[in-house]
Amino acid sequence: MAIKVALNHKTHYKYDRAINLGPHVLRLRPAAHSRTPIEAYSLKIIPEKHFINWQQDPFGNYQARLVFPETTKEFVIEVDLIANMEVINPFDFFVEEYADKFPFQYDPVLKQELEIYLKPAESGPLLTKWMETIDRSPMNIVDFLVYINQKLWKDINYTIRLEPGVQTCETTLDKALGSCRDTGWLLVQILRHLGLAARFVSGYLVQLTADVKSLDGPAGPEQDFTDLHAWCEVYVPGAGWIGLDPTSGLFAGEGHIPLACTPHFESAAAVTGLLDPCESTMEYTNSVTRIFEDPRVTKPYTPEQWAVMEALGYQIDHDLDKNDVRLTMGGEPTFVSIDDMESAEWNTTADGPLKRKLSHDLILKLKDKFGKGGLIHYGQGKWYPGEPLPRWQYTLYWRKDNVALYHKPQTMADININYGFGKNEALKFADTLAKYLNLSSHYVIPAYEDILYYFWNEGNVPNNLNPREKNIKDSLERQFMAELLEKGLGETAGYVIPIEWSHTLNKWLSSTWKFRKKNLFLIPGNSPIGLRIPLDSLEYLEPEAREKFYEYDPLDDLPPLDNYREKRNKTPFNIADEPLYIVRTALSVEPRDGKLFVFFPPLSKLELYLELLAIVEAVSEHLGFPIVIEGYEPPKDQRLEKLVISPDPGVVEVNIHPAKSWRELTSNYSTLFEEARLSRLGTEKFMVDGRHTGTGGGNHVTIGGVKSADSPLLRRPDLLRSLITYWQHHPGLSYMFAGAFIGPTSQAPRVDEGRDDRLYELEIAFSHIPTDGKGYIPFWLTDRLLRNLLVDITGNTHRSEFCIDKLYSPDSPSGRLGILEFRAFDMPPHYQMCMLQLLLIRGLVAKFWQKPYKGKLIRWGTELHDRFLLPHYCFEDIKEVCADLKEFGYEFDHRWFEPFFEFRFPRHGSVQVGSIHMEIRMAIEPWHVLGEEATSQGTARYVDSSLERVQIKVTGMTDKRHFLLCNGKRVPLRNTGVIGEYVAGIRYKAWNPPSSLHPVIEAQSPLVFDLMDSWTGRSVGGCQYHVSHPGGRSYDTFPVNNNEAESRRINRFWDIGYTPGARQLTPVLQPLIEFQPEGSKAILYKEPQEIIDDEFPYCLDLRK
Repeated sequence: MAIKVALNHKTHYKYDRAINLGPHVLRLRPAAHSRTPIEAYSLKIIPEKHFINWQQDPFGNYQARLVFPETTKEFVIEVDLIANMEVINPFDFFVEEYADKFPFQYDPVLKQELEIYLKPAESGPLLTKWMETIDRSPMNIVDFLVYINQKLWKDINYTIRLEPGVQTCETTLDKALGSCRDTGWLLVQILRHLGLAARFVSGYLVQLTADVKSLDGPAGPEQDFTDLHAWCEVYVPGAGWIGLDPTSGLFAGEGHIPLACTPHFESAAAVTGLLDPCESTMEYTNSVTRIFEDPRVTKPYTPEQWAVMEALGYQIDHDLDKNDVRLTMGGEPTFVSIDDMESAEWNTTADGPLKRKLSHDLILKLKDKFGKGGLIHYGQGKWYPGEPLPRWQYTLYWRKDNVALYHKPQTMADININYGFGKNEALKFADTLAKYLNLSSHYVIPAYEDILYYFWNEGNVPNNLNPREKNIKDSLERQFMAELLEKGLGETAGYVIPIEWSHTLNKWLSSTWKFRKKNLFLIPGNSPIGLRIPLDSLEYLEPEAREKFYEYDPLDDLPPLDNYREKRNKTPFNIADEPLYIVRTALSVEPRDGKLFVFFPPLSKLELYLELLAIVEAVSEHLGFPIVIEGYEPPKDQRLEKLVISPDPGVVEVNIHPAKSWRELTSNYSTLFEEARLSRLGTEKFMVDGRHTGTGGGNHVTIGGVKSADSPLLRRPDLLRSLITYWQHHPGLSYMFAGAFIGPTSQAPRVDEGRDDRLYELEIAFSHIPTDGKGYIPFWLTDRLLRNLLVDITGNTHRSEFCIDKLYSPDSPSGRLGILEFRAFDMPPHYQMCMLQLLLIRGLVAKFWQKPYKGKLIRWGTELHDRFLLPHYCFEDIKEVCADLKEFGYEFDHRWFEPFFEFRFPRHGSVQVGSIHMEIRMAIEPWHVLGEEATSQGTARYVDSSLERVQIKVTGMTDKRHFLLCNGKRVPLRNTGVIGEYVAGIRYKAWNPPSSLHPVIEAQSPLVFDLMDSWTGRSVGGCQYHVSHPGGRSYDTFPVNNNEAESRRINRFWDIGYTPGARQLTPVLQPLIEFQPEGSKAILYKEPQEIIDDEFPYCLDLRK
C-alpha cells in the first residue's frame, strides 16, 4: 500500500520598508538519512534575485546558504516536496549483544565518536529530582526507551509556543508544560545524563487521517495535517539512531521527516540570518495533500465510486423484480479477534473462552439491530470427529411479520452473570411451568447423576491423584467428575417434565415415567440434562403406536402466525388427563453456573414451539427468574428469520439472514461489520511474514428464494448451468476471491480441478437441463443431475465451489431449501469489498436469467494453474467479465476490483532501472496434499507449503537488447499485448519443511533478479526478494496490525542487490549492423537460451 503526499510549507515575512537581508542559512531540506522516501523536492525564494549554495553541515544535514544583493520589502520561503508514506516499523532493528540491556557502556572507539552527543548541556535541581524517579534496574533497552519516552509524555503537558527559542529544562519541568522543541531538548538532556548518546531533531511531522477510527487510544487527526516539529534521537549500538517523540510518547515513524539532526538545538534552527532593524510581520501555512493512493483494503473505494456501485445495485434490483426472479441473498462471513492473534482459538481450534465472550457480545448487539422482540437460543452446533464436545451455537430468531417473539427481554438471562439460582429455584420454576401447561406437578421429575457410574469411575483414578481436584490438563470427563464429587452426587441435577403435543386432542400431554432404578438417573456426561435423559429405559412402545411427528414441507404455503402471548393469557388452567401411552419427549429445567437453563424438546411445528415459548416466558415473568433458552431449535419455517453465530477453527462464523433487495443487503452487511468491530471482532489476519490473508474461515455466499418454491435455481435449472459454465470459462472468478488454499484438495475446488473426465460428464448432465425455463420442471431435476458431479475428489458434496447440499436434497426437509452456496469466496477485509462480490453475483444472475449462458466447457489443462494463478492474467480475466456485463448494460468498472487485486496479489516491491520498471507481486501456488504420515495424534496428511510463486512484470524493456535472469536462469517473459510490457511467473522452493514434495531440493531464497544488457554482457540493475527477514530476524508473533504487517513485507524486498560484475556470455562473431562511434569496443553478446516448459510455459520453475 502506497500513499504519496505533497507537503507545502510557506513562510512569508513582510517588512515596513525595503531592508538589507544578510546571508541566511535554511535547514528545510529532508536529511539524507530520512527513512521516509522523498521523491521530489523544491525550494522557492522571494526575492528572486538571490544566490543559493547547497551545503552540508558537519553533521551531514543539508543547508541552503542564501545571499541577497538587493534590498527587499518581503522574504518568502516556500518548500514543496513529494513523500512516499510507506510504512516504517520503528521497532524493526537489531541491537548489539552488549547493548541489549540498560544500562550499558559504549565501545571505547564508538564512545569517542559519539562524545559530542554524550555531554549534557544542562543540569539543575528539578532535572536531578526528575532523574531520581527513573527506574534504573536492568531492563531491555527497547523497553527502557519506551518507558522513558512515555514517562516524559505523561509528566509534561503539550502547548503551542510562538516565542522563539527553546526553554531550559528547569523551566519545562517547573511548568510541566512545553512545546515539542522544549520536550525534545529535555529528553536529549535526560538521555545524556543516563549515559546514552542523544541528539536534537527538527523536521516535518505528517499525520494522515486513519481510514478506520481506533477503538482504543488516540483516534488521530480528523484531517490530514503537517507542521514543523521537533523530537529526539538516541544512538543504540547495532540499531543506529532511533527517533523518540516525547510529544506523543511514540517512536518516530514514516510521518517524521527529519530536516536537521544536531547536538544542540541552535544548530537545527530552520532559518537563521541577519537583517536591518525594522517592523515585520510573519505569515505561514503548512498543508499536506494526498496525490496518490494505492487501492487498499481499509479504504477500498472513494465515496463517488461507492455511490456508482450502489446505483448499479438498484438498477440490477429493478431488472430482477421486473423479470420475477425472486432472488434472496445471504452469506456466512467470518471474523477474528482484533486483540488476540496468537491463541489457538483464533488459529486452529474451534472453541475458546474469548471466542464465546465476543460472540455473545455480538449476538446481543445484533438483537437490537435486527431482531427486536427476538429470541436468543443457546444451542448445540456441529460435532466433528476428533472434537471432544459438540460446538456451541448462538441463534437469534425473530418473526418476519414484526410481531415480537419474546416480549420481555428482562426475563432473558445474561450468561455472563451468576444469579445464584440453584435446585430450589429450578423446582419452583418447573412446578409453576407444569401448572401453566395444565399439568399436575407430579409430572415434574427430579433428575440425578448416576452415582454408581461415578463411584466406579472414581475407583479408576490413579492412586496418586485426588479425584476431587480439578486440573485444567485433565480430560473433560475427569474435570466434570471432580466438580460433581465436590458438589455431591446425591444432589438434584435438575427437573424434567415429559410433554408432548397431541394433534388429536389439540393440547399438551404428559405421562408418568417409571424406571427400574426408581429415580431418573442421567446418562453420564456434562451436556445439558435434556440431552442425557435415558429414554431407552422407558417402557418400550412400538414405533407405529407412538404419536406421529409431522413437519411442514418447505414448499408448502403456510398460514399467518398467531400472537401466542395473547393466546396464552386467555387459556384457563385445566389439569389434563394422562394419555394411554408413554410420552417420550421432555422439557427440562436445570440450574447451572447460577442460572436457570430451560431445555426445549423437539417439536414438529413452529406454532407449538411459539406456544410453549410464550408459556415459559410467562412463568419467568411471574416468578422474576431470568432464564436461558437451550435445547432443540424451532422447526425450520419460512415465517421465522434467524441469524446464527457459531465457532469454526480460528474464526467466528455468522450465518446472516437472506435479504430480498440490494438496499436490505447493504444494510445487513454494513450493520454486521460495524457491530462486529464494536464487539472487537475484525476481518484482518496476517501471517508471520506479514502477508495479508482473509480470516481463514471464508465468506460463503448463498442465493435462493423467500420460500423454497420461489428459488430461481429450482424454477430455472438453466441458471445454475449458466453460472457453472461461466465460472469454468473465467478462472479469474475462482482465484481472485479465493483463500490461500486452492486446488483439487481444497475446501472448494473448481469443477475442472480433480477428475479429468468430470467436464465430459458435466456436459452430458447439462444436455438434460431444459433451456427455455418453460413448462413443468420438477424441482428434483437439478439435484439428481448434478449432485454426483459437484463434489470434490473424495465425493464430498459440501466441498465444492458450487454447493447444492441445500438446494433439493432428498435427505430431509432441511435440505430442500432451494439454496445454492458459493463456497470459494474468501473473507474480504472490508464490507464494501464484500458487497462488490454480492453485486457481481446479482449482476450475473440478472444477466443469465434473461440470456442463459451456454458453451462447451474449456479443457484448460495445466494452463489453468500455470496462467491464471499469475496476477496479470487473473485480473485480465476479471476485466473480460466486466466487459461482458457492460455489454449487457451493467456498468461494472474493472477498477472496482483493484482492492481485491492488491489484497490477493500484494506487491512485494518495485525498482526503476533507467527507463525500465520491474515489479514483483505475490502469485498463487496450490498447496497439494501429501501422503499419509503417522504422528503422535494419529494419521496426518500435510500439504506441501514449501513451494511459492511470484510474478515479475517488466515495462519499458527493449526485448532485442535486454533480458531478465532470476538466480542465474533466464526468465521466459511474455508480452502482454502492450508494447514494452512483459510478464512471467517464478516458482521456487521457499523453505524446507519436514514434509514436502521434493525434500532433497534446498531452499532457493533469496530470488535475485538481474536485468541483463546483451550489448555489455553485464547486469545493469536488479532487485532481491527474500522469503524471510534478510537480516535473520525471526518473528515470534503475528503482526498486530496492518502497519506492522506491511513493514515486514517491505523489509523482505531490496531494490538493490543485482549480481555484480560481467556475466559469462558468449560473444557473437558477426559485426554489429548499426552505427558505432569510432574507437568503440561494443560487442554483441549471445543471450542465454530461453527454455520454455511445454506444460507450464508461463512460469520459470527454479527447481528444474
